[in-house]
Amino acid sequence: MSDPTRTSQSTRHATGPAGAAARTPAAAVAPTVRRPLAATARALIAAAALTGLALAVAASPDPPRLLADFAVQANLAAALGFTVSAHRAWSGRRPVSPRLTGALLVFLSLAALTHHLTPPSDTTNLLLTTATPFAALADWLLLTAPRGFRLPYAWQWPAYPLLHLSLTTLHTSPPRPSSTTITIAATACLLPLITIAIDQVRPAPRLHRNRISPTGISPLK
Repeated sequence: MSDPTRTSQSTRHATGPAGAAARTPAAAVAPTVRRPLAATARALIAAAALTGLALAVAASPDPPRLLADFAVQANLAAALGFTVSAHRAWSGRRPVSPRLTGALLVFLSLAALTHHLTPPSDTTNLLLTTATPFAALADWLLLTAPRGFRLPYAWQWPAYPLLHLSLTTLHTSPPRPSSTTITIAATACLLPLITIAIDQVRPAPRLHRNRISPTGISPLK
């Protein structure tokens, strides 16, 4: 199979404009494709996560303890991840790896589900446990190409939630009911499988409506 980044022996020694064009990889002259709608949506998701975190800190009598809360951790990761993703969509750079975006989606969804499976805690504001997870879900379904998730992610994504669950179960007072712990663990294991399965069969969103091509050679505007 030919490598598009390499030049043939006949063009390697060519001179002048024709030789320079022949030696330029195709990827280097591809038009930049910007997605301002996706960038704006992801910036808003990051802002929602940061606002939820700020409200949680303001309402908590012991802000440092918030760092041990899974919903706080998930939203902190989402704020960083969606900020980077928004910048890449706006500048036309390559998207963030599906391995990372899928992990954020699973973490936020698990935080939302856990909120309804366990008694209320200090971090119960709707931005952390409802608004940000639903916004991330909408971004995935409406602004992300399908079939980016791979089956190995199904055992990679639950690793941290299960580790966090085991640590918090040992240090929670009063102890969390065993039935609740089992339910959360099962959800952490099944949610990635469900997410990957949906990603394989969901229709592709009409992403071309959200793109801007800086040149006139691309049909995508």
